[in-house]
Amino acid sequence: MIGRIVLLAMLIFGMAMEVQAQSSTSIGVRYGISSSNVSYRSIPATPNRRTGDVRGNTFGIVIEQFFSKNAGAQLEVQWVTHGFAESDTLGNVNESQLDYLKIPLLSNFYFGNKNRFHIKLGPHFGTLLSARDISRTHEFNELGFAAMPTYGEELDDPKRFMYGLTGGVGVSRLLGRNTIQAEVRFGYEFGRPERFERVYDMNFTNLEFTLSYLFAVLKKP
Repeated sequence: MIGRIVLLAMLIFGMAMEVQAQSSTSIGVRYGISSSNVSYRSIPATPNRRTGDVRGNTFGIVIEQFFSKNAGAQLEVQWVTHGFAESDTLGNVNESQLDYLKIPLLSNFYFGNKNRFHIKLGPHFGTLLSARDISRTHEFNELGFAAMPTYGEELDDPKRFMYGLTGGVGVSRLLGRNTIQAEVRFGYEFGRPERFERVYDMNFTNLEFTLSYLFAVLKKP
């Protein structure tokens, strides 16, 4: 499954590169921290409940292709952790973490020359690698409704496919032929891991603060 997703993403990006064979291409690495949470309703007509954040590291491989001086596309293969930490009225915490292989395919727009501001936006998709329950202390949240269910137990069987939208803003600096970037990125999930309808409504969001270093491998003449 993972191999098929990576292969499909590479084929899509490869076709774009074929169209613009003389454009600039960079390959690099991206590393930083992520923070995710869930908002949900246990049953219809109940208040929306937002959980606490789960923080972790994220890293990935980046391929960036410029089709003009200030516009291009970017493909990533990224490892990232989503999850939630939910407290009850006594301060007990339920925490679950889900590790994903995530593949964003982004359109990039740059403003400036050596020192640049950028905007990135596009879809992402991926697959669940593992799920684990860090702690489980209560079955009802502070509103008195059912808390978020577990996802790391043997019979939980979470859905593996993820898809959503990713957007980011940041700054970058050219270092000769290479580039260093600092970025803030937001992701929203349309898919959800729940398979057994134990939760009426659920929305995962993710925030990332990262640094990337890109090496120019093909430079437009």
